[in-house]
Amino acid sequence: MKSIKEFSEEKRSAITYLLTDIDDTITCEGRIPACAFQAMEDLNEAGIKVIPITGRPAGWCDHIARMWPVDGVVGENGAFYFVYDSHEKKMIRRYFKTDQEREQDQIKLADIRFKILQSVPGCVVSADQAYREADLAIDFAEDVSHLSQTDIDRIVDIFEQHNATAKVSSIHVNGWFGSYDKLSMTKILFKEVFKTDLDTIKNKVVYIGDSPNDEPMFEYFSNSVGVANVLAFKDSLVFKPAWITKAKGGIGFAQLAKVLVS
Repeated sequence: MKSIKEFSEEKRSAITYLLTDIDDTITCEGRIPACAFQAMEDLNEAGIKVIPITGRPAGWCDHIARMWPVDGVVGENGAFYFVYDSHEKKMIRRYFKTDQEREQDQIKLADIRFKILQSVPGCVVSADQAYREADLAIDFAEDVSHLSQTDIDRIVDIFEQHNATAKVSSIHVNGWFGSYDKLSMTKILFKEVFKTDLDTIKNKVVYIGDSPNDEPMFEYFSNSVGVANVLAFKDSLVFKPAWITKAKGGIGFAQLAKVLVS
C-alpha cells in the first residue's frame, strides 16, 4: 500500500465517482468529524459523485440518501440501493431480493441469532437491527467490549454453518442469505441510475474503505484507498487497497477528498 500522496495527477483528474464505506472510514470513534462532512460537500461541488457503500441498515440509508450530500447509497452490504430524487421528491428503493424472500430470510436468521447469542458470550445483536430489512448484524465492538478474534471467527462460522454469507466489518459481523455483496449491487446501481457499465469506467471511480468487508471493492478497483486504520487488518486482507491515507477514519477520508479536489 502506497501513500495517498503517490496517487498520480493523471489518475486523480479522471475521477468522477467516489465510493466510500462509512464506519471507521467516514467516522472517527463512531462520529462523523466536521472535516469529513465538509469533504463530501467539497467533492459534490467539484462534480464528483459520492456514494456510500455500507453495511448499515435500511432505516439509516433512507436518512443518508435524503439528507447527506450524496448521489445514492448501497446498504446492508449490497441488499439494496436507495437514491433520492430531489426534483420529484421521491425515494427510489431497489432491493436485490423480493419482499417475500426477505421475510423468509428473517425467519432463518432468527434461528442463527439464537445460536450465536448462546454460543458466543459478550456479543449482542446490533442496536440498529430494528432498522434492517435483509440481514442480521452481530455487534462485537460498537456497543460492547471488543471481542477476541477467536470469538469473531466463531460468529462467522455459525453463519456459514447455516449456509449464510458472513462479512466482518470493524464493528459487526453481518450475515445474510444471497449471492450479493457491496460490489454486485454497486454495479446494478451504476447500470440503472447512472446508465453506465461500471466495468467500462473503473478508471473514473475511487473506492475508500477500512476493513475485510471492503475486500471485493479493493480487489475490483485499481483506484482503491484505505484509511490508516486498515493497517489493523493488513495480515488478514488478501486484497489490499492500492493507497493508504496518513490519518485514520474520517480525517483520512478528508485527506483523500483534498487530493481529489486540489
